[in-house]
Amino acid sequence: MATPPESFSQRLVNWARVKSPWITVFNSGACNACDIEIIACLMPRFDIERFGILVKASPRHADILIVTGHVTLKQASRLRRVWEQIPEPKYVIAMGACGASAGAFHGLYHIMNRVEDVVPVDVYAAGCPPRPDEIMNAVLTCLNLLKEDLANGGKEWRQNKTGTIMEPDKQSG
Repeated sequence: MATPPESFSQRLVNWARVKSPWITVFNSGACNACDIEIIACLMPRFDIERFGILVKASPRHADILIVTGHVTLKQASRLRRVWEQIPEPKYVIAMGACGASAGAFHGLYHIMNRVEDVVPVDVYAAGCPPRPDEIMNAVLTCLNLLKEDLANGGKEWRQNKTGTIMEPDKQSG
């Protein structure tokens, strides 16, 4: 199915999203080590803003949501609300061991096991805490996903692509 031609204004918006993504950070309750690494990304040594990547306080202006820390049961509805406020196409980065599996807090009564239990995650930044270059790599991975999604008509093509993989015992070969 061919995608319909885009208007000039839509092409301009897509170009701006790729060239200058805006991110918002949601601290869902952890040790704040990931937040310190995000601050290190903004400092002169790494200076993520030189690539046009800006941190914005409002999720309504953001393209990428970075979730730091494990998600507590109390914060889950707030995280979902913030995610819903981000306009499409939106991408989520879960930072560190806490974002992937609740890290050292796994199994506690007030902790969700993963960020993905609350919002869909596109990229995981590995580490505890992830280094600033890992964070920058995760943002660039989101930008590559954005480019692919724009070329293929939206995020749905990725879900269809991953949904068609056959199980190993059913593959012919």
